[in-house]
Amino acid sequence: MTIADSTTPDTVLSGDAATRNDSAPSFEEGVRQARPMPVSTAVANQVEPLGPNSLVWKYYGDNRQILGFQRVAGTENCIEQLAKGVEEHSVIFSDFKGRAERTVPPIMSTVYSADPHGWGRKVRDFHRNIKGTIDSDGSSYHAMNPELFYWAHATFVDQVIYVTDTFIRRLSHAEKAQMFEESKRWYALYGVNDRAEPQTYEEFLAYWDEMLDRFVPTKTIVYATGYLRKGLPRPKQVPAPVWRVASIPMNSLLRTLVIGTLPQQMRDVCDLHWDGRMQKRFDRMSALIRALNPVINRLPVAKLYSPWAVEAWERTGVDPRPINNGK
Repeated sequence: MTIADSTTPDTVLSGDAATRNDSAPSFEEGVRQARPMPVSTAVANQVEPLGPNSLVWKYYGDNRQILGFQRVAGTENCIEQLAKGVEEHSVIFSDFKGRAERTVPPIMSTVYSADPHGWGRKVRDFHRNIKGTIDSDGSSYHAMNPELFYWAHATFVDQVIYVTDTFIRRLSHAEKAQMFEESKRWYALYGVNDRAEPQTYEEFLAYWDEMLDRFVPTKTIVYATGYLRKGLPRPKQVPAPVWRVASIPMNSLLRTLVIGTLPQQMRDVCDLHWDGRMQKRFDRMSALIRALNPVINRLPVAKLYSPWAVEAWERTGVDPRPINNGK
């Protein structure tokens, strides 16, 4: 539910700060409370934002993160409450591309802008009126419920770690743990109660596995992965006979590179075929992309990074390419 179709103004919501503890409800219990739980603006403003010394800054704005686009968008929407919010409060079925384009700037700005606290509040407030009822059991949901809001954030945490490790360079366990610790400051910028947030990287891995087992074939995710089952739609300017031939290698490459990034639970609920032969092909492709990292990393910063990251590196006067790139 991180894609903002709303133009809700930057209002200030109030609430009590809370920290995760052993008495925090389970996901099933907490999400059914369907209750928005913002923290006070004063508390959120105390959070130290990320900066050029962080691994998240180094890798999240890297253009190679686009290779994980289906993983992050797909895992989010395999959770019923989040997918229902997207279905009911967005234009995913009529303007899929435009909706995706409206997601990226606010999230990137929360990480990289000169006003991360302000952008964090904007992202939060985009979601303040997103609520409704689940078809399967009639229970309610609210986008600013801590369990639901954190799940959306968790998919971005997973994305930056997974894509970096798979397509840029292998990360050590300590580096992955560092990125998770940095993600806690990132999440705190949104100003939403953190009771659902794991406290260590090991807890995050356990949380992630538990959430994967909750995946269901929602209307949103089945629609969003249709191109992987049916193939890419034919561009109007390409004759049908030409497309029938040209689309074969294109669809094969796309399916390998995209489906390969997805957790098996998502492949299962989306009815996406995957086998050992495809896995070996994906492993070879990802290894080749990693092997090219020393070359890719010599590109100009403006070519290597997204515009939000480029502006941030220029603002801080730091060249990110030599940082944490020894492997």
